[in-house]
Amino acid sequence: MAATPQNPAASAPRRKVSRHRGEGQWAMGHFTPLNGNEQFKKDDDGLNVRTRIETIYSKRGFDSIDPNDLRGRMRWWGLYTQRKPGIDGGKTAILEPEELDDKYFMLRVRIDGGRLTTQQLRVIGEISQEFARGSADITDRQNIQLHWIRIEDVPEIWNRLEAVGLSTTEACGDCPRVVIGSPVAGIAEDEIIDGTWAIDEIHRRYIGSKEFSNLPRKFKSAISGSPLLDVVHEINDIAFVGVDHLEHGPGFDLWVGGGLSTNPKIGVRLGAWVPLAEVPDVWAGVIGIFRDYGYRRLRTRARLKFLVADWGPEKFRQVLEDEYLKRPLVDGPAPAQPLQRWRDHVGVHRQQDGNFYVGFAPRVGRVDGATLAKIADLAEAHGSGRVRTTVEQKMIILDVTEAQVESLVEALEALDLTARPSSFRRGTMACTGIEYCKLAIVETKQRGSSLIDELERRLPDFDEPLTINLNGCPNACARIQVADIGLKGQLVLNDAGEQVEGYQVHLGGALGLEAGFGRKVRGLKVTSEELPDYVERVLKRFQAEREDGERFAAWASRADEEALS
Repeated sequence: MAATPQNPAASAPRRKVSRHRGEGQWAMGHFTPLNGNEQFKKDDDGLNVRTRIETIYSKRGFDSIDPNDLRGRMRWWGLYTQRKPGIDGGKTAILEPEELDDKYFMLRVRIDGGRLTTQQLRVIGEISQEFARGSADITDRQNIQLHWIRIEDVPEIWNRLEAVGLSTTEACGDCPRVVIGSPVAGIAEDEIIDGTWAIDEIHRRYIGSKEFSNLPRKFKSAISGSPLLDVVHEINDIAFVGVDHLEHGPGFDLWVGGGLSTNPKIGVRLGAWVPLAEVPDVWAGVIGIFRDYGYRRLRTRARLKFLVADWGPEKFRQVLEDEYLKRPLVDGPAPAQPLQRWRDHVGVHRQQDGNFYVGFAPRVGRVDGATLAKIADLAEAHGSGRVRTTVEQKMIILDVTEAQVESLVEALEALDLTARPSSFRRGTMACTGIEYCKLAIVETKQRGSSLIDELERRLPDFDEPLTINLNGCPNACARIQVADIGLKGQLVLNDAGEQVEGYQVHLGGALGLEAGFGRKVRGLKVTSEELPDYVERVLKRFQAEREDGERFAAWASRADEEALS
C-alpha cells in the first residue's frame, strides 16, 4: 500500500510486537521458566537429586554427574563444588564453571538454632577427619562446612549424620535454608521467650517438603526471644524477634525483606505481634508469598527483599492476612534496643537453672575436625552434653557448674579457643574466601587471622566493641555492609602499579543499635599487605577524636574523609 496523508503508517517500518512475560510470578499466571535456573527446577525438583547421588553418582564418580545436578540441584542437599586450587582471583569472573570446578565438594551441615549435642559435634569432627582432610568452618549462619568431600563418600556421610539427628537437607539451594535461632534459647536468664518449639515445628512440617522446595531464590529465617537481638534479624528474609505485648504477653515481632549482597536492604517491621503457637503458620504464609509472588525472571532481583521494597509493608501484611492466613494479625510493639553491643554470648554467663554457659571464639570461624572432637570431650568432662554455634562464628558450651567454669576456660585457652578474647579476636569474621569459593577474588580466612594477631600486638589496650568483617567478593556472606569495618575483596593496584589482592573499605555499618550500612569513602581501597597499617591508623584516629561513649560506627559516620583514609 502506498503512503498517503490519510495513512502515514503505510511507509513506516513495522515494529515487532513482543508480549511482556512479566517477572515470572506464579500468582500472576507466569509459569514459563525465564532463565536456566528456573528451567532446571521445573524439569526436576532439587530434592530428587539425592536418589541419583546415592544410586549413580557415588558409584560412577564425579564425571558421571549431570551438569544441572552438579551446579544446581545438588545444592538442595548441601553440596557445592569447590574452587580448583591455583586459580587466581583475576580469573574468577572470566572462566567457565567447569574450569573453576574442582572434583571435590563443600558440604554444609545444617544446624537449626545452632543446637548440637556433644555426640553430634563429635560425629561431625570424625567425618571431617575421615572424609574432609580435617577441614571445618563455623559459618555466620550457625552451620558447619566441610571441604574436600568426594562424591563417592557422600552417602556414608549422610548415614552418619542422620544416625545422630543431623542432615544437609536444603542447606543450600532455592529453598528454606537453616532457621537460625538464639544459641541460648531456653537457657539465658534474660530471655523474653523461647523460640525453640517454633524452629523445630517449622523443620518438622516444611524442611524437605516439596511445598517450598522451589522458591525464586534462597530464603533465610531467624527466630530469637533474646533481648540481645542475637540473630541479625534485620538482614533475614523473615525474622521473629522477641517482644512483650502489654495485653498478650511474650511473643514475636515480625520482620520481612532483609538481605545484603550487592543490593543490601534492612528488613521492615510489619507491625504484627505473633504468639509462639502461630509462628510456623505465619512463617509458611510469608514463604508462600515469596514462592507465589517472588520475581523469577532475573536472579539478581529474585530475593524477597525486592518484592517487599516494591509492595511496602502495608500491602505485604494485607496479602499475608487476606490470602494466606485468612485472618488479621495482632498489632504489636517494636523490640527494645539491646543494652549491650556484643551479641555473641562470648564469656561466662549464668543460666536460668543456676549453671553457666561459656562462649568462646575460634579464629574467624576456622576450626578442624580434631578440635571439634576435643570440644565435645571438654564439654562432657565438665558436665555438659550440649554445645551451640552462633551467628558470629563462635561456639558455646552449656550447663557448666560454677565449680567447673574456670577449669573449662583454661582448657579452652589451651586449644586457642579463648572465652576472654580481645576485641579484635571477638569481632573479626571472614567468609570462605578464594581457598575454596568459586566466587571469591581474594583470600580471607588466613588474612583475618593474621590481622587479629597484628592488631593485638599493635593496639593491646584497645577494648571497644568493634566488628571487622572480611569478604572475598561482593556477595557479602560475611556481612561487610553492617560491620564497623567491612572489607570487600577485590584486585587493587599497589604502589608499583601491580595488580594485587586487596579490599574496598566500608565503614560504620551496624545492626541492633541504629542499624545501617555505613559509608564508602570514594576511592578508598587497601592492599592485603597494607591492611594492618590501615586499620591501626583509623582506630588510632577514632581513639583520638571520639566523644565520650561514642561508638566507632557513629564516629565513622561523621568523620571527614581524610580521617578515614
